[in-house]
Amino acid sequence: MTERSLADLARRIRIHVLKMTSSGGSSHIGSALGIADILAVLYGRVLRLDVNDPTWPDRDRFILSKGHAGAAVYAALAESGFFPIERLGTHYQNGSSLSGHVSHLDNPGVEFSTGSLGHGLGVGAGIAKALKMRRRPGRVFVLMSDGECDEGSIWEAALFAQHHGLDNLVAIVDYNGIQSLGSVAETLALDPFVDKWRAFKWEAIEVDGHCHSSLMTGLTAAGSAGRPTLIVARTTKGKGVSFMENSVLWHYRTAAGEEFDRALAELEHDR
Repeated sequence: MTERSLADLARRIRIHVLKMTSSGGSSHIGSALGIADILAVLYGRVLRLDVNDPTWPDRDRFILSKGHAGAAVYAALAESGFFPIERLGTHYQNGSSLSGHVSHLDNPGVEFSTGSLGHGLGVGAGIAKALKMRRRPGRVFVLMSDGECDEGSIWEAALFAQHHGLDNLVAIVDYNGIQSLGSVAETLALDPFVDKWRAFKWEAIEVDGHCHSSLMTGLTAAGSAGRPTLIVARTTKGKGVSFMENSVLWHYRTAAGEEFDRALAELEHDR
């Protein structure tokens, strides 16, 4: 995909997210909007996948550890052809497989159901180790939240990954500085964040999480140092909708009525 195509894909993902969360009455729209550019680059340029064979043994694996932003992953999968786009309209509805937190059940392209924070990196490290043992070429990409890095299980997995030299593992942290009820700095400060990962012997890179070329550079370089890679993607929560950006309110709030109309107008005119 070209830069322009990636930008259009990210815009479509955001529009889907707005419609999905609003029609189903679900939350976490701020988190989902914030990772749209990361997902556009992953699914548009980086991940080796086969939509006709979702369980292809040599595929890359993607795990959304911050499972509450699952609407954005469903949108990216539908746009990639894993299932019809019309199915997105069932999100968060009774009987739908498109649950609020991302689920692999009856959803081709989803590797692992997530929701309880702190699990994705450990699972990803285990898959990466298994791929190494089987001499498979696939890589594992795990997208985490910054607040999730409060969990001790993240750091245990980080130790495991560097110990086993898992250069096929890429952790991406959606660093927007906001957790569910306040800022990351106020809740449990993480800085110096990048230095901590480097002390754990990871290759650590900081990028603009909304700049597609910057994301491409970081993701392309991943693994070249012969060790696991961390990409800190600096993002804006609620990206693309002015009144949602950098606001803790939109971690749980659902856009309806005039707010929905305003948000949709902004996203549709972002061309």
